Amino acid sequence: MPPYRQIAAHLRRGGLIAYPTESCYGLGCDPSNRTAVLKLLRLKRRTQRKGLILIAYSYDQLTRYLQPINAVEQKRLKDDGAKAITYLMPVKKSTPRWLRGSHDTLAVRLTAHPLARQLCRFVHSSLVSTSANFSGMRPAKTYAQCQRLFGNSVWVLPGLVGKRRQPSTIRAWLDGRIVRN
Repeated sequence: MPPYRQIAAHLRRGGLIAYPTESCYGLGCDPSNRTAVLKLLRLKRRTQRKGLILIAYSYDQLTRYLQPINAVEQKRLKDDGAKAITYLMPVKKSTPRWLRGSHDTLAVRLTAHPLARQLCRFVHSSLVSTSANFSGMRPAKTYAQCQRLFGNSVWVLPGLVGKRRQPSTIRAWLDGRIVRN
């Protein structure tokens, strides 16, 4: 079992982590920590205007960022998370630009990957979840690849990525339009 208390403390201090997700290793941090998010974006060489994905254990971990949804919609979010569907959901006015970029939505997924799911559960927070790579490059699929890419700048958690060959599908919440398949 990963040392969740130490990981949570590392995240609170602005640390970055890499962890297995449904199709590749994810690179993440505490979404409420602006310094950590900007450090992650610099490391990836990714522009802030694109926005980021947040993964979570439950809808409750996302409520600080999103417009409220009802119980039926929460179930849909959970069920579709099991299918690796990420939704672009309407945000509260207080949702920081460093997460949503130049958009009025935020990309979120209730992850079904066992380790990523438990990680969110035990650190009591959603996590930024972008592919573990440099922008435009192939995502890392193994612990060793993450170690080579990021060295000591990222705490890499051991584990196996899921069986998905492609990253999550991204859909617009309001109309179901597919943004990335």
